[in-house]
Amino acid sequence: MSYSQDWKGAPMRPVEFHTYSPVVTVKEDGTIYVTDRMPQPSYPTRVTDALEKYAKETPERVFIADRKGGNGWRTITYGEMLERVRRIAQYLLDKNLSAERPLAILSGNDIEHATLGLAAVYAGVAYAPLSPQYSLNGDYTRLKDVLASITPGMVYAADARAFAPAIKATVPDIPFIADEATEGAIPFADLLKTEPTDAVDAANAEITGDTIAKFLFTSGSTGTPKAVINTHRMICANQAAIRQAFSFMKTEPPVLLDWAPWNHTAAGNKNFYMVMTNGGTLYLDDGRPTKAEIGKTVRNLKEVSPTWYFNVPTGFDMLIPELQKDVELRRNFFRNLRMLWYAGASLSQPSWEALEQLAVDTTGGRVLIGAGLGATETAPAALFCTWPQEGAGNVGLPVPGVTLKLVTYEGKYDARVKGDNITPGYWRQQKLTADAFDEEGFYRLGDALLPIDVDDFSKGFKFDGRTAENFKLDTGTWVSTGALRMQIIDHFGELIRDVALTAPDKPYLGAIVFPRDPDLADDAALREKLREKLVSLAERSSGSSNRVVRMIIAKEPPSMAAGEVTDKGSINQRAVLRNRADLVEEIYAGSDRVISV
Repeated sequence: MSYSQDWKGAPMRPVEFHTYSPVVTVKEDGTIYVTDRMPQPSYPTRVTDALEKYAKETPERVFIADRKGGNGWRTITYGEMLERVRRIAQYLLDKNLSAERPLAILSGNDIEHATLGLAAVYAGVAYAPLSPQYSLNGDYTRLKDVLASITPGMVYAADARAFAPAIKATVPDIPFIADEATEGAIPFADLLKTEPTDAVDAANAEITGDTIAKFLFTSGSTGTPKAVINTHRMICANQAAIRQAFSFMKTEPPVLLDWAPWNHTAAGNKNFYMVMTNGGTLYLDDGRPTKAEIGKTVRNLKEVSPTWYFNVPTGFDMLIPELQKDVELRRNFFRNLRMLWYAGASLSQPSWEALEQLAVDTTGGRVLIGAGLGATETAPAALFCTWPQEGAGNVGLPVPGVTLKLVTYEGKYDARVKGDNITPGYWRQQKLTADAFDEEGFYRLGDALLPIDVDDFSKGFKFDGRTAENFKLDTGTWVSTGALRMQIIDHFGELIRDVALTAPDKPYLGAIVFPRDPDLADDAALREKLREKLVSLAERSSGSSNRVVRMIIAKEPPSMAAGEVTDKGSINQRAVLRNRADLVEEIYAGSDRVISV
């Protein structure tokens, strides 16, 4: 497509966002505290107070739509959702479910999943959405571990036949709900026949900020997944801060099309509750950022004009060519769009510029591209960047109500946070909980940050790697894995999609690279381009901690089923090195496939 003007010279589309005003305090030991001048916005006691509000004010507005069944969009309104939630809440109370005996949801996003989860939250009964891969990959070790840690009283899986082997292998004696009465499952429709009693109102009234709403498991990228306690206070406080950050949502109910899984905090907490808190509509995208599934996303975006759009960098990479070649698609995509949001990894500069240019050429104005920093333990928003940038990397400033603490660590800052949105800890894991907090009660994010401008913290911070992923070469030199990975991805541009660095206790750095097109893994022209980029990267390197000497091309893309990709779409460095130990060995042994400086 041809471009009408350079995106850098175009104006931003007018949208209201929170204006950050950080207050910075520096202690004598160099520890820095950053908080927004605006305090924590007020918030309700119960997560589902918003559902009741919009069921009363806009009962006919569509809350959630999915494509389950293959006959177009299925929808449920706010009024319908509240009625179903109250019925199922009574059912769950009748079965004596609680935080000690929660509801476990094994399958992915759909209206039934949303209804069950909200019913549990409404009744003060905890629930736990789990990654479907735990049940469908044929190895139930991780599923056994996570279920044992929460001891569920009941499970739900949409497709009883698909999930029956996992259920029988892990919790054969626990009742399970499914869409149809097969494999001994209780049909979901039976739950809707339950008449709510005063017990539902009583249970809802007893909810406090400390009541557990759900358990969300960490991705396990740095160890065994942990059950993170998510209370009503955490979620409500965080949603109030998000509403303040995205101020336009106060007067414009958001419309989202989203595929991201609800077992992860980005979609299950931020996106889902953001829609409900602001009375918006959530369309569940049945597409995925893969060659086989991107067509479904394209179809859906021709029918739904989002006001706020979230994706992982891989998702944007796959969507951009579709937008460039399809006028109808990009017009509908940008028609009502107020902002784009990326997470899971850093967006490459070529992708950033392509999105900016597409927005300008389609609408005449730039659309704000934002990002942030958070964790399952922070519900999840801790820092947001909601002001114009010209490239990725700025994760912003603390949202109202969150205090950021920066402690000097190996030449950078170890980031810690405190606020009403922070978890009280890990379920039944006292030592892990104690280790997660410092002496002042700040939660240790495990992320390193650097200020964009050391003389002006109001410009925000950039992510500088996961401290838990860092490793040492055999010389004792530390490698900042996250920061170097982002540098490599930016440097190699369109040639690669991601990279895993090798390896601890080796004499020099190597890399397993995943090309944007796996079909070109053996292409000689690609190898030569990679070699040229590797040489130029080495010339810019300052020492062994950031000088990659050898790399090898992975023929197979990273596998979510094998744990190489987290549910939020980022690379699990440890899993890649473990699963592809032969490639690591080949890098250091040398072969014709290894690309060297």
